[in-house]
Amino acid sequence: MLLERTVFSIGAALVVAACAATGGPDSAPTTAAYFERFTYEGRSQESANPGPSQFRNPILSGYYPDPSVLRVGDDYYLINSSFANFPGLPLFHSRDLVSWKQIGNVIDRPSQFSFKGLRSSQGIYAPDISHRNGLFYVVTTCVNCGGNVVMTAKNPSGPWSDPVRLDFGGIDPSLFWDSDGKTYLVGNDAPDEKPRYNGHRAIWMQEFDPATLSVRGERTLLVNGGVDISAKPSWIEGPHIFQRGRYYYLIAAEGGTGDNHSQVVFRSASVRGPFVPYGRNPILSQRKLDRARPEPVTSAGHAKFVQTPHGQWWATFLATRPYKNGLYNIGRETFLLPVDWKDDWPIILEDGKPVPYVATRPGLPEQARPALPFSGDFAYTDEFTGSRLADQWIGVRTPDAPFHRVEGGRLILEAAGRLGDLASTPAFIARRQQHHIAKVSTSLRFRPLHEGDRAGIVAYQSDDSHLFYGLTKLGLQNVLALYVRDKAKAEHLVASVPLDGEAVELEIHAEGGRMRFSYTVGGLSRILRSDVDATFLSTGKAGGFTGTIIGPYVWRAKPADATVTAAR
Repeated sequence: MLLERTVFSIGAALVVAACAATGGPDSAPTTAAYFERFTYEGRSQESANPGPSQFRNPILSGYYPDPSVLRVGDDYYLINSSFANFPGLPLFHSRDLVSWKQIGNVIDRPSQFSFKGLRSSQGIYAPDISHRNGLFYVVTTCVNCGGNVVMTAKNPSGPWSDPVRLDFGGIDPSLFWDSDGKTYLVGNDAPDEKPRYNGHRAIWMQEFDPATLSVRGERTLLVNGGVDISAKPSWIEGPHIFQRGRYYYLIAAEGGTGDNHSQVVFRSASVRGPFVPYGRNPILSQRKLDRARPEPVTSAGHAKFVQTPHGQWWATFLATRPYKNGLYNIGRETFLLPVDWKDDWPIILEDGKPVPYVATRPGLPEQARPALPFSGDFAYTDEFTGSRLADQWIGVRTPDAPFHRVEGGRLILEAAGRLGDLASTPAFIARRQQHHIAKVSTSLRFRPLHEGDRAGIVAYQSDDSHLFYGLTKLGLQNVLALYVRDKAKAEHLVASVPLDGEAVELEIHAEGGRMRFSYTVGGLSRILRSDVDATFLSTGKAGGFTGTIIGPYVWRAKPADATVTAAR
């Protein structure tokens, strides 16, 4: 299948402004690295060929977990978790629930949050987006950086307000706007008793005041433990309340975010309960299916429902696509399926049925496929022809100061923190790996000045699990090197080759859990190392809740010395 390709330039800012990089690639040595383009080509491992009236799952490929969906008139909005990445909380728009375009990031200013000292899977968890009286609301949790917060905006593309802290513990908050005019905050928190087992959590609710952006009144316990506490259900979380007919419904994830993940439902005649579980829960899960089946979808759950103007119900949810043995490098992704109703109970999939890669489209006017797709096979090249980076570029932790700029068709990175140092923000700008079969390439100019100086491409799952591929100095020699850090406190050198000059084209080809590293100098292409084990970039081995991100990085072992300064 031919890949769809797009070339794009200007987008929303990754950083409010960027510091100047002194000099240029052909001038005296500088602390900067120059990247002239970034090319991505991705192909799905599974066989899926949707017809004219069908769509392809996932609707957001790659690391886009914990989706929350919202309809306002004929417009649909979707938001995802972003953990310690900045900018954070990517926000999407669609009119057919299938084709999505990113319209911004809710967190786009360092003043909104500080992620300093946070690991890759801390930070921003499970956001929820809602709308009332012309104002958009996002509630979310900043783990180890402030707890539950609310932010607002008149336009979903921003600007969004600074976060307002909510006096409500736990994680995964969401807002429910009742038909009587009252608003409630619902979320996961500890039970009101000593936990009976590991993963014993509860769902609580408290009234929310939109005028003061605060909670008030008493908290009400809605669910203790899960569907059946005698079975010791774990990690009831991601709750959402909605109303249909004479019932209030509470949907939530249960079982943790791994293979036992599921979606369950409760209902009540009163908003404060008691909520009774559905007798045929879960309403979505893949945990009973054979793990060795071909082209599996696993870990399905964390759903939110949306109703179309014609009365159809749909669910967005997260799931994963392992390449083998439950391993996946690209993170948890966003899927879409219809919701059926039986005896006033919702069902996404009967227990034991596999999540399909192809399904019938919603009964909505079909959108044209966007220039930058998020589903299926596609390719793109960022030529850095604008003055700002596109919305899809992210870094690790909030920058203390700007370290990049886009100028003259180049991404210019100035050295900042060191990758793996939790107390700093590295000069690392990345895009999500969205396919298990993917090729990433860039054109780099960089001059190592000291032992350990480096610039190139990083594939990052966490501070303890990542790789570096690029130019560095070993001893007195400039080399092209591949370093791997495999859930460890130190990296190891996999391969290197001497390299004269400052210009090189780098390419990484991923296929499942293996990678090939090649380069081009002076028009001649060579392979540095083939068949490198990259399963250490899988969530199963690295741990955490994110997916692999890949992009340019620079670091200087020492500050620029007096000789370099004088040469400018």
